[in-house]
Amino acid sequence: MSGSCFAERLGDFLALSSAEHDALARLEERERPLRRGATLIRENDPLGELFILRKGMMMSYVLLPDGSRQILRFLFPGDMIASSAMVYRDSPETVVALTDSIVCPFERSAMATLVTEHPRLAALFMVLAQMERVALTDRLAALGRTSAKARVAALLLEIRYRMRPTDRTNGDSFVLGLTQEEIGDATGLTAVHVNRMLRQIEDEGLITREAGRVTVRNEAGLASAANYIDRFTGLELGWLPAAR
Repeated sequence: MSGSCFAERLGDFLALSSAEHDALARLEERERPLRRGATLIRENDPLGELFILRKGMMMSYVLLPDGSRQILRFLFPGDMIASSAMVYRDSPETVVALTDSIVCPFERSAMATLVTEHPRLAALFMVLAQMERVALTDRLAALGRTSAKARVAALLLEIRYRMRPTDRTNGDSFVLGLTQEEIGDATGLTAVHVNRMLRQIEDEGLITREAGRVTVRNEAGLASAANYIDRFTGLELGWLPAAR
């Protein structure tokens, strides 16, 4: 165990050196607990810190001109929050805790030190940023070009795959942890439409639901319904520099 959720996540891509582990652990020296529903950052507020999510599940969203909400990302342990602080003075999004959570705040200066002393970690941050960009591109394409059923199925797969590293004991079963309204705000659907699509997916034998837990019964069928593209098998990281 590295003691760093961020190191554990980056370790899924390549073996980190002890010096890299230590550098990432320093980003998580402070902890800040958040209750479910608490707002960590508000859209357009000044950004002073970045965060690593150590425990829990969070979401980021923007408010649209008509007052509706578009959820951009769901965040899981090991994710960096407010990375836009490296570029912008003010936050482009709101970040809220979906469960009781723990975040680890750190200053921009800590990031500057880390990327100077550990260029391979800096390159990995760029890899994560590109993966996030592609995920948002896939979501955008889905919102404009796929069916309601495909959008909901894709979101279920996304959450299941993101939860797997931190919940290895439950296999194909996971706690969804989202209301139908939140699913709708992520997929561009009404809560009523989300409910209908979940029931349809369940009636087709692709999933079962019980007490908030979803179990994937037919992974290939769910992936087909979602028009799912596996973005992990095509990773090419051989260009990354050696660790210092």
